[in-house]
Amino acid sequence: MKRKLRTAAVLSAGMMLAGSVQSVPAAGAAASRPDYASALQMSLYFYECQQAGHLPDWNRVEWRGDATVDDDVDGGWYDAGDHVKFNLPMSYSAAMLAWGLYEYPNGVKQAGEWQNYVNNLTWALDYFVACDLGDSVVYQVGNGQQDHTWWGPVELLEYGMKDQNAKLPRTSLTGRNCSAVTAEMGAALAAGYCALKGSISETKRADYLKHAKNFFEMADADRSDATYADSDPVLGGFYISHHFYDELFWCANWLYMATGDSDYLTLAKSYIPNLGTELGQGDTLKYSWTQCWDDVQQGGTLLYAINTGDATWKAQTKKHLDYWLNCDASKILDGGLRYVDTWGCLRYACNIGFVTAVAADRLFKDDPSYADYVEMYESQINYCLGVNPTNQSFVVGYGENCPHYPHHRTSHGSWKNSDATPIESRHVLYGALVGGPNTDGSYHDRRNDFTNNEVATDYNAGYTALLCKMVDTYGGKGDPDFPHPEERDAEFFVEAKATNSSSGTTVSMKLTNHTAWPARIVDNISMRYYLDLSEVIAAGYSADDVVIRVDRDQSEMYASENVKTAVISGLKQYSGSIYYLEVTFPDGRAAMPISEGRHQCEMIIALVFPDYKDGWDATNDYSAKGLSSEANGLTDKITVYEEGTLIFGTEPDGTTGTGSISAAPPPDGTPIVTTPTEPDETTTKPAETKINWGDADCNGKVNIADVVLLAQYCAEISGTVITADGLINADCSDEPGLGTAEITKILEFIAGLITKEQLAP
Repeated sequence: MKRKLRTAAVLSAGMMLAGSVQSVPAAGAAASRPDYASALQMSLYFYECQQAGHLPDWNRVEWRGDATVDDDVDGGWYDAGDHVKFNLPMSYSAAMLAWGLYEYPNGVKQAGEWQNYVNNLTWALDYFVACDLGDSVVYQVGNGQQDHTWWGPVELLEYGMKDQNAKLPRTSLTGRNCSAVTAEMGAALAAGYCALKGSISETKRADYLKHAKNFFEMADADRSDATYADSDPVLGGFYISHHFYDELFWCANWLYMATGDSDYLTLAKSYIPNLGTELGQGDTLKYSWTQCWDDVQQGGTLLYAINTGDATWKAQTKKHLDYWLNCDASKILDGGLRYVDTWGCLRYACNIGFVTAVAADRLFKDDPSYADYVEMYESQINYCLGVNPTNQSFVVGYGENCPHYPHHRTSHGSWKNSDATPIESRHVLYGALVGGPNTDGSYHDRRNDFTNNEVATDYNAGYTALLCKMVDTYGGKGDPDFPHPEERDAEFFVEAKATNSSSGTTVSMKLTNHTAWPARIVDNISMRYYLDLSEVIAAGYSADDVVIRVDRDQSEMYASENVKTAVISGLKQYSGSIYYLEVTFPDGRAAMPISEGRHQCEMIIALVFPDYKDGWDATNDYSAKGLSSEANGLTDKITVYEEGTLIFGTEPDGTTGTGSISAAPPPDGTPIVTTPTEPDETTTKPAETKINWGDADCNGKVNIADVVLLAQYCAEISGTVITADGLINADCSDEPGLGTAEITKILEFIAGLITKEQLAP
């Protein structure tokens, strides 16, 4: 589509309009208090979505299964929407979860989430214990550069990687001289020891403390991140630590809290000269950043102030709180969000919020600014939950106006190694906090927008801890029926086309594996093609006389992988003159939902009238009904079986399959009911798409953000992207191309000068 507008004039006007809209006060946001208990419930569920290895029996995610079970260390969390286990942000996340539980246990109990919280925290801590090799540590499993070459469900990662010619098995990084990650793992275990008193066995707690001490001793002895830095070619630039004294300081404080041993406070004091300082302010300790995976100095500072009772450190903590309380207006979005950095801005805001909440409760109850501190930390969590000028929730599954397209491979459920297929995510990634808005407050709910829609375990860490405080203050219970069963589409089905003549039928049948509950390989899948042989029988022949010719067997292509080829039966009688041909795939690797070439396995079979004579009649063949001769299309008249059980399609007598027998059961135990999946758009005519005129950013609403995006696109601003659907939506005038006419109409609609119907061209 040609862009007609190449000046910045409309862009400037659009930005001015955007500024006027975003100056709407927060009073325009949702008036009611958020449901903090449900948000906490969902956030814990998100951590279950991230579980790696052999899943525990308490995992509630119906679309997850065991994955990466051959890793050197089982368990842990996948970092984000990818499949790597990065121990630095993982251990930071666990430490923050432990801190939230330690400070506000009553909130977790009120919400009814105590056991879920304990389960998820110990899952990560147990993994760190397994990463302790005595005199060295495992600090990462997986390779980010390789992992990011494939977009698919983690349950089939090894097959997806092999399809991308990536090196297998997954790399584990092990060694010493990686003090930041080692100390952070120690901090997580020590914090867990403190938080889990009375919730797990004392033997298990003691084991956590033992490994916490060992991690700390290694980190303190090394005082180096040389190994971690040297691993950069393998890490690929992911989560490289910039310093380690803050982690040592943080870990020492937690160990003091766990043991009461003052030697840890002495060590903590020794690290202070090496802590971060404010740029251009000499030896002034850092106060203008915030707690995060790579900088735990503010958390350590607060703990040190609490542990020592030292007025100097209390003042240092207050300096951090007051900086964000009174920061420059450019760092505060309408609605009160403190904007630290572009990438994952909401995690930083929640981290500010949680540190402020703990500091206010522990140190500043009687401070004149106490009420202001409360308002600040509450506004951070409330903004995330939709209390903002646009009523936009930034938590998947929470609220009516929440994100639908998080950047997350497994919840998306692609079968094609594509973040664009299918369009809608197949699963709801309940509880995931997305990156958040841009610096101007705008937000785009797009799967490929890493800045706005990335999710990660560290994003949810401070957010979860702050939710503990909010439920502690305001109470509330989670949904007793959560999680609710998902509506499932068909996991196995057939797409087919047929060419018919007077001598026979040639049919292309593509067995399709779109499994997603969870994604998996299933052996002994078969499909049946039904035909009526009344004309053959009338001519004096039998079913055995029909010629069966295999023109293509795609499973034969995988012989180098030792995949067993398909087994083709002779014609079998179904009822009367109706017979069927059955094709069985004994090896499920013949069709895997990992890429364009592997999610289907095609068989082309010719059925020919006996002795190659004329007389064939396909019009009475059950499975031939509705098949095109031009393109493969979804058909329910070629039935699919798993281990001989009908799972998809309808037999000639009306018997219908109700879903794969190997699928995980829904959480409430109800029968699995499937609906036809959306057709594969490369082989069938796509369904007609409903056009939402004016909605350039495809978020379901037409507002000033669409004007700004369209103006940027027309002015060819670098980095501006409008999806194919967005281009269709935006083309709302009768003039060719996109430009001033479209922008004017959208502005008229926003101003109420024209109706939604009039917005259409």
